[in-house]
Amino acid sequence: MGLTEWAYSLSESLLSDPLPRRWAHSQGVARRARSLGPIMGDDAELLEAAAVLHDIGYAPAIALTGFHPLDGARFLRDREGADERVVRLVAHHSCALLEAEERGLRPELEGEFELERPDLVDALLYCDVTTTPDGTQTTPADRLDEIVRRYGPDTIVGRFIQRAAPEMHAAAKRVEDRLAQVSAGSQPTRGSERG
Repeated sequence: MGLTEWAYSLSESLLSDPLPRRWAHSQGVARRARSLGPIMGDDAELLEAAAVLHDIGYAPAIALTGFHPLDGARFLRDREGADERVVRLVAHHSCALLEAEERGLRPELEGEFELERPDLVDALLYCDVTTTPDGTQTTPADRLDEIVRRYGPDTIVGRFIQRAAPEMHAAAKRVEDRLAQVSAGSQPTRGSERG
């Protein structure tokens, strides 16, 4: 079984029954990841696998701390022996360090999981913030507004999103700029990626 097939199967087994909407979102994020193939090159499969797995930490069977990036990454590392790069992307998806700070879990997240390459972190964030809870496409602005409305501006998640919004918008723009370069026929060089 290949990396993406394994990732879809695992994510479905953890999310589809207890959290069908979260499963729909995860599938939508993975579709967005697949659409980034032209800029991801050899990392396309890695990104898609991380995308479909990014929210498994919400699954009741593995949610231990209540912080889904940490719970999902620990499960992938400790129980699944997953690819280290997939684990790091899940651990740090969508500005997770900032949310970990809000939850008092930053030392654990930072200490256990290294950051993945910035262009991959940006790409996964882009896929997440351009996908609705139901798995359809949206804009980063609409997605972030929806999250704050759903959780409330004064909750941990609401505060985190408001704090992270500038970086989330910047990351999305970096990905959109790379897509535009490829569409225009000029492949970005490694040096032009965020370092």
